[in-house]
Amino acid sequence: MAKVLIAYYSRKGQNYWNGSIKNLAKGNTEVVAEMIQKAVGGDLFEIETVKEYPVDYTECTEVAKEELRAKARPELKAYPESMDEYDVIFLGYPCWWGTMPMGVYTFLEHFNFSGKKIVPFCTHEGSRMGGSVNQIKKTAPGAVVPEGLPVHGAEAAEAEDEVAAWAKKSLSAEAGEAGFIKRTLHLG
Repeated sequence: MAKVLIAYYSRKGQNYWNGSIKNLAKGNTEVVAEMIQKAVGGDLFEIETVKEYPVDYTECTEVAKEELRAKARPELKAYPESMDEYDVIFLGYPCWWGTMPMGVYTFLEHFNFSGKKIVPFCTHEGSRMGGSVNQIKKTAPGAVVPEGLPVHGAEAAEAEDEVAAWAKKSLSAEAGEAGFIKRTLHLG
C-alpha cells in the first residue's frame, strides 16, 4: 500500500467567491485536502510562508502577482522531515495568476521527487489548473505527474463525492505506475 502525503497551501480569510469577496474561516484548498485524507488516509501537511500575505484580497493578489513576476521563493515556516517514506504526494493549492502560489515552488524545490507520484489538485474561480501541472513537471523532474483535479472554490464544500472518487482512483492507478517506476529505476 502506498504511503500518502497530502501537502497543500490554502488561504483563509478574504477570498474571491463567485464574483464577490467572502471571508472564509477555512481556505477552499484546505477543505479539499481534508476530503482527500478522509477518502484515502495519509498525512496532512500545510505549506505556510513565513511572511503572511495581506489580509485584504486585492492586496494579496497584487503581492502574488509581484512574486510571480520576480520568480520569488518565499521562505516556508516548516517542511516535512523527509519525503523518503512517501510514494504519493497529493499537492494542493489555489490557482493564482494561472499557476501555484510561489511558496509551493519553494516546497517542490526543497525535495527530490524522483520516482514519486505527485498528484495535483487546485481550487480556482475559473482558471482551472492553469499551467500548474506543466510547472510541477518542470520543477520536480523525475516525478510522475498526472493531470490533477481542479475544484471550483465556491463549490469546494460540496465536492466531497467527486474528490473522494478522484483520490481513490488516483491511488488505484498508483499500483501500476509504481511497478513501472521500480522497473525503470532498476534498469537504469
